[in-house]
Amino acid sequence: MAEEAKGLSKPVKLKADLASFLGATELPRTEITKKLWDYIKGQGLQTKTENGAPENAGKYIVADAKLLPIFRNTFSTSKSGKVTDLRNLQAGQTINMMQMAAVVGSNVE
Repeated sequence: MAEEAKGLSKPVKLKADLASFLGATELPRTEITKKLWDYIKGQGLQTKTENGAPENAGKYIVADAKLLPIFRNTFSTSKSGKVTDLRNLQAGQTINMMQMAAVVGSNVE
């Protein structure tokens, strides 16, 4: 009998925007993050400055039309009390790569 996946490798249900983007309804968090990064890198959507132009390097991620609905689903509070609210993000604005965990967490059930 196969061992049940646990933790980050356990498949989770994706909310509509993320499911549509990734073409799947359930994936492990590790796979979600990998696929998002593959897209970001493939499209050259990283930048070194907040709200800077895409330059394919740096710690900020530029929201394009495909990522924007996913990023806008993000409103969460971390264990340390830090709020991540991307609900009013506009195309061309950036998020810090450290906010990706909040994005993934806000887009799964």
